[in-house]
Amino acid sequence: MSVSDRAAPDPGHLAQVVAQARAACADRDGTGIGVVVAIDGPAGSGKSSLAGLVAAELDDAPVVHLDDIFPGWDGLAAAPALLTAQVLVPFRRGEPAAFRRWDWHDGTYAELVPVPPAAIIVVEGCGCTVGVARPYGDVRVWLEADHDTRLRRGIERDGETFRPHWERWAAQERTLFGADRTAEQATLRLWTG
Repeated sequence: MSVSDRAAPDPGHLAQVVAQARAACADRDGTGIGVVVAIDGPAGSGKSSLAGLVAAELDDAPVVHLDDIFPGWDGLAAAPALLTAQVLVPFRRGEPAAFRRWDWHDGTYAELVPVPPAAIIVVEGCGCTVGVARPYGDVRVWLEADHDTRLRRGIERDGETFRPHWERWAAQERTLFGADRTAEQATLRLWTG
């Protein structure tokens, strides 16, 4: 099964996100302040697939994947602050942004990854609109799908090595998203299966 079959975004969803992103850009026209499209939701809900399509529609906007920032399997709660400090604050100031990539195999931080300068960036991943990161998301998208669909997608994407971590990660999501009421703070809430 191809990536596009796993979590093929609804064309209507893509159109809604792109329309809101373009409206945010029009509102900022001439200010020099960049626009952030943030796509959040639990694992396997289709964030990466939608982010890639949104970025392509927005003149190949850079995409920042939180999977590159999470400090390991127990690092979900740390991600919003890391994303904010390393990417969102500098981007909003018009300064160069970069993040330390987490090496999942070695369990340590690796190289510094620059975020290309752009008028708009797409950020995707669990927690990218939580807490301190929320004010930077000009378009905050929440994706949701039922548990079994998300698990199937996660295993197809990451292989069987992800299965033992699924419930551990899901428990972190429930805690983080529940306390933060993340879905309720979205500008768009979309069902992906």
